[in-house]
Amino acid sequence: MQDLLISGVQPTSTPHLGNYIGALQQWVKLQHEYECLFFVADLHAITVPQDPKELRERILEIAATYFAIGLLPERCTLFIQSEVPEHAELGWIMGTLARLGEMERMTQFKDKSAKEGYERAGLGLFSYPALMAADILLYDATIVPVGEDQVQHLELTRMLARRFNERFGETFVIPQPLMQKVGARIMSLQNPQKKMSKSDPSKNAAIFLDDSADTIKSKIMKAVTDTEGGVTFDLEKKPAISNLMTIYHHLSGESMKSIEQTFAGKGYGDFKKALADVVVSHLTPITKKIVEYRQNPDMLLKHLDEGRGKAHALAAKKMTIVRDCVGIGRADKRP
Repeated sequence: MQDLLISGVQPTSTPHLGNYIGALQQWVKLQHEYECLFFVADLHAITVPQDPKELRERILEIAATYFAIGLLPERCTLFIQSEVPEHAELGWIMGTLARLGEMERMTQFKDKSAKEGYERAGLGLFSYPALMAADILLYDATIVPVGEDQVQHLELTRMLARRFNERFGETFVIPQPLMQKVGARIMSLQNPQKKMSKSDPSKNAAIFLDDSADTIKSKIMKAVTDTEGGVTFDLEKKPAISNLMTIYHHLSGESMKSIEQTFAGKGYGDFKKALADVVVSHLTPITKKIVEYRQNPDMLLKHLDEGRGKAHALAAKKMTIVRDCVGIGRADKRP
């Protein structure tokens, strides 16, 4: 039986280059290696206040981006999380198994609640790792692509699955992480000590998948570099150029050693110009498809309807088993 892989992204904005290299680019390859389910995590998005109209627009924007990067409806199932209500139901059940101390130790909760103030942090923000566990366990996923900041959440998912199995019998598959060795974290173009983020106050810190070619070139040419010259990969001593080389590596397919040889004896300006060409060449077809889906959404909606049907069939079957294990609802004894 083929391994099943699942992953999702919140509809916060058009994905940036860090999202693409850290997750989305992997998905395009993984759809040919695994049975894949990818979803728009809109339930997770509402753990913080959202404008309803803007949220719905971003949900479709993210879905369009999924297909624009090369995900194929015939190779994977793509759906919107909230359109499969079993996610929320199983999320509640996982929440009954999780313990307060475990949830409080989640790094992302600690970071976000520190910004908002602990007393002002919502219950959804506190408990969303239980929903994340449900997202994975609902489909018996065996593989979950994760970045460094999601490893802790996957470990909680594995623990909750084992806890459920010990209490109610073998029900859930214990998922395994899939880590990327290089480039899982793309850093800010303006501060290589910070992860690339849409919320960065500098407009030149992140490259978005719908940026124009001129915008991309401008952002790359303005990217910070290191005091020590030479295009060589050294994360500790030369974090800025190493970050730019990581981007070059993932979008061109060239090894770090090959990049170093190509730019031996050349300056940062030459490298940035070449990097800009690589990024523009790689992203232009994606940007074009995103625009096409914006202008003609009918095909996108058709793909989402199909994905919802496939995901719901799997989820409903699993929840029938889970409800029976837990003892909720009525047992259906009809023939």
